[in-house]
Amino acid sequence: MTKHIVWATLFILIAGILQSTLLSHMRPLLSASPDIALCILIYSAYLNGAMTGQLTGFFSGILLDFLSASPLGLNIFVRTLIGGACGLLRGSFFLDAVFLPMALSAVATLLKALIHFLLNILFAGAVPAYSFTSGVLWMETLLNAICTPFIFAVLKSFGALLTSQKES
Repeated sequence: MTKHIVWATLFILIAGILQSTLLSHMRPLLSASPDIALCILIYSAYLNGAMTGQLTGFFSGILLDFLSASPLGLNIFVRTLIGGACGLLRGSFFLDAVFLPMALSAVATLLKALIHFLLNILFAGAVPAYSFTSGVLWMETLLNAICTPFIFAVLKSFGALLTSQKES
């Protein structure tokens, strides 16, 4: 289990660096960029269970907090919750190549936005929140859903490092 958490966290760190450098240049063109780190967390959590999802979300959240300008602990909290929620779904559905990854990604992105919104209310605006009426959230949800099957396909080739299941 530790090996899977370490490797998934490393992949998420690389994705976070990629997002903050290269993909941030797409933002003016599309108004949003895909959250590749979230897609990797979903993959790891769904295939390895809730505990691995929570721990991967926690450790990757620490690293992403240092990469971003968000308040310290925000990514830790959000990613731990999402990792745990996706991990609870382990074995509930057959993980096909396209539709379930897209649905998981879209729901996780909306869950991330909801958590940000609730924290924004709780902390009187100190936490950045998504606007449910602007196109940024919906564009990010769409981009995540489109990118997820491709990300899952790439991650499947690293199955021995990221999952404890032999068929992955």
